[in-house]
Amino acid sequence: MKIASVVGARPNFIKMAVVHGAISTFSEHTIIHTGQHYDYRLSEIFFKEFDLPKPDFELQVGSGAPATQIGEMLKRLQRIFHKNNEFDAALVYGDTNSTFAGALSAAKSGIKVAHVEAGLRSFDRRMPEEINRILTDHLSDYLFAPTGTAFKNLKREHVNGSVVCTGDVSVELIRLVLRKLVPRSRILELLQLNENNTPYILMTIHRAENTSSEQCLASLIRACENLSDERKELEIIFPVHPRTAIFLKHVNLYNRLKKCKNVQSIKPVGYIDFISLMQNAKKIITDSGGVQKEAYLLGVPCITLRRNTEWVETVEAGGNILIDPNTDKIIKAVNEWMPVSRVFNRRQIFGDGKTSEKIKYSLMKVLSSTCRR
Repeated sequence: MKIASVVGARPNFIKMAVVHGAISTFSEHTIIHTGQHYDYRLSEIFFKEFDLPKPDFELQVGSGAPATQIGEMLKRLQRIFHKNNEFDAALVYGDTNSTFAGALSAAKSGIKVAHVEAGLRSFDRRMPEEINRILTDHLSDYLFAPTGTAFKNLKREHVNGSVVCTGDVSVELIRLVLRKLVPRSRILELLQLNENNTPYILMTIHRAENTSSEQCLASLIRACENLSDERKELEIIFPVHPRTAIFLKHVNLYNRLKKCKNVQSIKPVGYIDFISLMQNAKKIITDSGGVQKEAYLLGVPCITLRRNTEWVETVEAGGNILIDPNTDKIIKAVNEWMPVSRVFNRRQIFGDGKTSEKIKYSLMKVLSSTCRR
């Protein structure tokens, strides 16, 4: 049996890190890296941290406008799938451009498509990720839903593929990282956060709707400036995504950020260091889908700078709030909002931590009767 995984961005690598071991027990696993993320801190570091094999194919697509980037991926993936037409299935993960390109190219090549983290919906088609999710789900033959809500979304849309509610891979990933890897992290020491147990907010911003809006980023910088003046005991740790840094410099906001007394703007860090930073933060400010979910699993209050979310369960459970990227709202959420209880993460809304095994047995069952001999 032979299965290909198409990955290309940080969220893809993280999900594949969990699934790789399970797949490798019953199938040859080919890794195709599109090159959507090519910066070391957003790509290669994750392969090293999780001891993943080097990709079998590196397409080196690089950055570009979404349609152009997806088009380049399709051209290069098509060559691989046509030349190596013995694949029994192609696994795609999440909602990136690499996810959709992998699904479309495999489907056009007559290869079964399996989607890990299927069925998420924000119901906001202005988000590029929402378009990728919908199209990928309706191309997929096997859909692995991370939550009951995602499962219901797929059933309501009458997708053609087989739907299984597996839970989310992040549950077992977080458990693994906290148990074996986070104790090795020295990020708190490097940022001098372990001295006197310095309280801090962790902030990440990378979504196009925020990073391409001068108004949004200006509001965020003003909030940082005000918090630096009002809350001198509180630090803000800001791993700056390359796209965010470029736009901040383009609109002359980067220098203002650097001048904020209590803000440490740093380059993106690996997953292990990032989980360590999340685990010890007082609160998290983000626009990332994955970070909302990870914050919930770690029991850290999350402030999401978006009008909607695909992880509605985290809001319903009280561990996450949605606000506009507005200066006053950000400051108020940091200073005043707190979940009713810090044990909100005890609700197992993301499954029992056996997702990779459920995906494994689902694929073994459906592919064993159809695989080429």
